Amino acid sequence: MRKELSLMNPLFRIKEFFSKVSQLGGDLDTAGAEKRIRKGIWFRGANVWILTFAIIIASVGLNVNSTAVIIGAMLISPVMGPILGVGLSIGTNNINLMKLSFKNLLTMVLISLTASCLFFLLSPLNLADPTELEARTSPTIFDVLIAFFGGAAGIVENSRKEQGTVISGVAIATALMPPLCTAGYGLSEMDMHFFLGAMYLFIINTVFIATATYIGVKLLHFPDAGDAADHRRIRARKHLITTIFVLVMIPSFLTAYVMIRDNNFTNNVRAFVAENRVLGKTYIYDYAIVKEDGNKVYINLAGEPLTDDQRETLTGSAHKHHLKDNQFFLQEGALGMGDDKVNSLVENIYKHTDESILVRDAQINELRDRIDYLDSLLKTHLIDTVAVKDTVPVLPAVPKEPEAPVDVNKILDLIKK
Repeated sequence: MRKELSLMNPLFRIKEFFSKVSQLGGDLDTAGAEKRIRKGIWFRGANVWILTFAIIIASVGLNVNSTAVIIGAMLISPVMGPILGVGLSIGTNNINLMKLSFKNLLTMVLISLTASCLFFLLSPLNLADPTELEARTSPTIFDVLIAFFGGAAGIVENSRKEQGTVISGVAIATALMPPLCTAGYGLSEMDMHFFLGAMYLFIINTVFIATATYIGVKLLHFPDAGDAADHRRIRARKHLITTIFVLVMIPSFLTAYVMIRDNNFTNNVRAFVAENRVLGKTYIYDYAIVKEDGNKVYINLAGEPLTDDQRETLTGSAHKHHLKDNQFFLQEGALGMGDDKVNSLVENIYKHTDESILVRDAQINELRDRIDYLDSLLKTHLIDTVAVKDTVPVLPAVPKEPEAPVDVNKILDLIKK
């Protein structure tokens, strides 16, 4: 019995410690939180202009691939209000607040899409590699987690008596502005890949911020504004929320699975290449990963042809790194080129070598002619030819260098290096 008590006491103390540390208690002001959220719902006057300016700043950041500019836009954007209002209205069964929140959320989306679309239509800069825009077109379950916990931080921050800087951090973390700007870019380019992908990311952020707000409102015991007796309506609303929750989340699981699968495949290929970079007198000089019809990798080899043992070694190594036979292809040949290109390369090398030899022979003949001319001058203008021959050495004729055979294999080896 004493042993059990000695084991229970530490566990009880740990539980008591975490209970005291995590308890919100006197820090909460639910009435004040509701007023603040209601106030932030409206999109009129100054809020509309601030939203427009923030959208343009974020669009510039996306257009020039500048993360710092995008973060600056998220800091000043007032987009959190209507989304928190949706979660609050569902949690307190306030139908009028729900209608008002959705109305202002729709207004915010239309303003954002219009401003960003106009910007990208007028912008003279077209990026060849719009990485910041592309990053907002394939949301995953990780974006769901970011939105959910960001929304949880948002409702807790609003419920505190003393306001801090958490709301700004939530605005940055959940990244509500860039998806709307990317969707505007998709509209300006009539590119549904950008528009639909970005809007899906925005919907994920909206749904899960609102869901986290709803859960927070229930856990923090916000006062109910609806008719508690109408159980049927409340139950139907909960079923609707659950359905939306699941429908929005399922595609994110699929995209997360694809992202993780592609990332693992790339890491496996890199490990395989690092392990088999050189194999005898054959080496891997390049590889290409193709993601059409499943992941595939084409390994380009240079050097001597592979032996059967070397092929078995590479295949075994590929299997060890989880590369299947239908994903792994070896390509042998000089620089990965076909026979026609190889023959063309060799022909050009021969042609260049012959031209160099002709130029060198012409220079040698020109120098030989000059030497003969100088020798004839000496013989003509000196009085005593014999004395001249005794005292002045005659320059020897420059022997013609033998033409060395062209070693094509050496030239190809130099090109490979």
